Amino acid sequence: MAKLKTEKSGKSQVPYVSIVIPLLNEEESLRELFSHIRETMHRINKRYEVIFVDDGSIDNSFKVLAALHAEHTENIKVIRFRRNFGKSAALSAGFKEAKGDFVITMDADLQDDPKEIPLLLEALGDSYDLVSGWKKKRHDSAIFTFPSRIANAITGKLTGLRIHDLNCGLKIYRNEVAKELKIYGDLYRYIPILVHQAGFRVGEKIVQHHPRKYGRSKYTVGKFYRGFLDLLTILFTAKYIRRPLHLFGIWGLLSLLIGGAIDLYLSAEWFLGLTVLSNRPLFIVGILFIIVGIQFISLGLLGEMISRQGQDEETYSIRSILK
Repeated sequence: MAKLKTEKSGKSQVPYVSIVIPLLNEEESLRELFSHIRETMHRINKRYEVIFVDDGSIDNSFKVLAALHAEHTENIKVIRFRRNFGKSAALSAGFKEAKGDFVITMDADLQDDPKEIPLLLEALGDSYDLVSGWKKKRHDSAIFTFPSRIANAITGKLTGLRIHDLNCGLKIYRNEVAKELKIYGDLYRYIPILVHQAGFRVGEKIVQHHPRKYGRSKYTVGKFYRGFLDLLTILFTAKYIRRPLHLFGIWGLLSLLIGGAIDLYLSAEWFLGLTVLSNRPLFIVGILFIIVGIQFISLGLLGEMISRQGQDEETYSIRSILK
């Protein structure tokens, strides 16, 4: 494997806020976005770092980021992936690099407003460990907003965490929350749920949402449907990730009992000469129930062994880091 290229500057002071920005093909918006962030952070007079994570852009995004890094080395880090690994991987890499007491995430398309940063810090206060933005007035197509409202409502009922906008990119975390998060695939959509399940305090704040200024949205309708599958993953892992046998074992034992009862009854009839098993399809059904029961229990046992091993492998590959 090629040696990871890392360039370091003379940074030494710990930032108060780390701003993590995943991006894919956003060359037109990056300078303007950083300018707004810089203006806001100077106004509130807090030390900060901006961590851009280039998730395999094929435009000139990295060139723009490299130029920004050269101009503002003290405040910018750039992580460049070898290819597109997805938003979860980009956030994970950014969280790993974040040094600030607080971590803020936002999208790179200028729809999230950096002026919300001090308001998010205020909303977090001492009451919460994560505050998620709520784009109450969205400037997106109804094709995206309507399914999103349905998904948020269903998720709230199933998980017990009533959040209006789970997938809002604008969020603030305490550093320990960001470091503890383990997200992969499309689970970034459910970060407030994951944080809530881990025992942290989750809040919500209405934030301003701007129309998209450059480029096109990366979201598609198909992602909403995949989101329901991710929700099943969340619900399963919350209760059974450390004890999968409790789920599969229950159904396995139930299937074994049903199949065993059926075949025991028919075997007793056969022994007494009351029936001929070759003419009783129910006997085959009982055997099938027993086989399915054994498979469920075996699956649960395999899950127990896998869960004990843990999974700490990174699901992304970094090409270079500018520090």
